[in-house]
Amino acid sequence: MTWRIDREAITFLGAGRALLLQLAHPWVAAAVAEHSRTFADPIGRFHRTFDVVFTMVFGPLDAALAAARLLHHRHTMIVGRLPEAVGPFESASPYRANEVAALRWVHATLVDTALTVHDLILPPFSVEERERYWTESRLFGALFGLASSDLPADWDSFAAYTATMMQSDTLSVSTAAREVARQIFAAGGRPWLRPPRWYQALSAELLPDRLRTGFGFAFDERDRKAAERAVARIRRIYPKIPTRLRHVGPYQEAQARLQGAPQLGWTTRCLNRAWIGRPQLDDRWNR
Repeated sequence: MTWRIDREAITFLGAGRALLLQLAHPWVAAAVAEHSRTFADPIGRFHRTFDVVFTMVFGPLDAALAAARLLHHRHTMIVGRLPEAVGPFESASPYRANEVAALRWVHATLVDTALTVHDLILPPFSVEERERYWTESRLFGALFGLASSDLPADWDSFAAYTATMMQSDTLSVSTAAREVARQIFAAGGRPWLRPPRWYQALSAELLPDRLRTGFGFAFDERDRKAAERAVARIRRIYPKIPTRLRHVGPYQEAQARLQGAPQLGWTTRCLNRAWIGRPQLDDRWNR
C-alpha cells in the first residue's frame, strides 16, 4: 500500500501542505529556521529530503536502515531553545529533533498528506486498504525512531490523533514558522523557483482554517477557484499519463531490482535525477 501511494508523482501536490503542518509545530519551525540550509540551497534540500525518504520506502533493507541511522544522527545535532513563547511552549524552552512527540507529528503529516492527496486525485482507498496502509506506516515510523507504543494502534486511532492535533494549541504558528513559509513560497527570492499561485492556494486550502490564518495566507475566492480548477485539470489529465512517467524513479528502480534487471533504464535514471539529484538510489547499480 505504501508503494502504491508513494510511487505516484502526484504526491508532490501535498508537499506544501505537509511542510506547513510540520512548521505549525513550534519545535519543528525553530529547528528549520535555526538549522536548515533550505534557503541557501532549496534544490539540494529537496533532493536530500526525497533521497532519504525514498531510500527508506523503496530501497533495499540495508540501505533503508542506513538512511534511518543517518537521519537519526543528523537529528541528534538539532537542539536549541525557542526564541519566543508560542502556544503552550514558553520562551527559551528546549527542543530537540529526536523528541518523540515531534517525530510522531512529522511522521503523521507525511502519512496523512500522502493519502489525502492520493484520494483527491485518484479513486479513494477502501477502509481495509487504509488499515493496511497504516499498518505499513507503523513500520515506516520505526525508521524515524518511533517505537510501536509511540504510534496509534489502528487507522481510526491515527485519524483521531491527527484530528486532535489539528485543533490543539500544540500547533501554533510562530514568527519563525511564518517567515520560513514566506521564504519557501517566495522561493527565497528566486522567481524561477517560485511555485505557481494555484499550488500555494491548494496548499493553503488543505490546511485547517486557524492554521491558514496563522500563516497569514490571503486566501480569497480567487485562490479557491484557482485551486479547484487545478485539481479538476489534474484529475482529468493525470490518470492518462503513462505510468513510466507518472511513477517516481525510485519506485521504478525498486521494480527493476526485484525483477533482477542488469541495469537501470534511461527513463528511470532521468526521473531519479529529478527526484533525488542522482541517477540511482542504490549505488550497487554502478558495480
